[in-house]
Amino acid sequence: MTLDDKTRIFVAGHRGLVGSAITRALRRQGCQNLILRTHQELDLTDQSEVRMFFQEYRPQVTVLAAARVGGIYANSARPAAFIRDNLLIQDNVIDAAHRSGVEKFVFLGSSCIYPKMAPQPIKEEYLLTGPLETSNEWYAVAKIAGLKMCQAYRREFGFNAISLMPTNF
Repeated sequence: MTLDDKTRIFVAGHRGLVGSAITRALRRQGCQNLILRTHQELDLTDQSEVRMFFQEYRPQVTVLAAARVGGIYANSARPAAFIRDNLLIQDNVIDAAHRSGVEKFVFLGSSCIYPKMAPQPIKEEYLLTGPLETSNEWYAVAKIAGLKMCQAYRREFGFNAISLMPTNF
């Protein structure tokens, strides 16, 4: 799919670190039809709200950069919120995107999905080969589920979904 100034692109999480960078890059490339919603405008954990949004706006491309994020303390203090909210966000957005005919879906994960002691540099095949870092395992498990959901929707429905894992250098 080729992006142009008329392509309807939904960037979920456009105010976060990665989402805002993607939004700036899309604007620099001339994309003028960006669909952006704050959490107050669209609660991605609410299935019916997400489905209605996709039915109304019919994005052609969706980038899922939205997530409940936080540091070590937040992950340790609220493990249920981290796994629940991230699973809900991913489930709702991936499924609604598929159902509404999104042509290209990009799921942004995290390098924390790899085992704590993964050899460096990390390779794709290291996924699920060892224990996760315990300080963010709830977030990591949710992100692994999102990656696998994209793979399952691609396999079963031919949904054009890819997963990218932004990393720090």
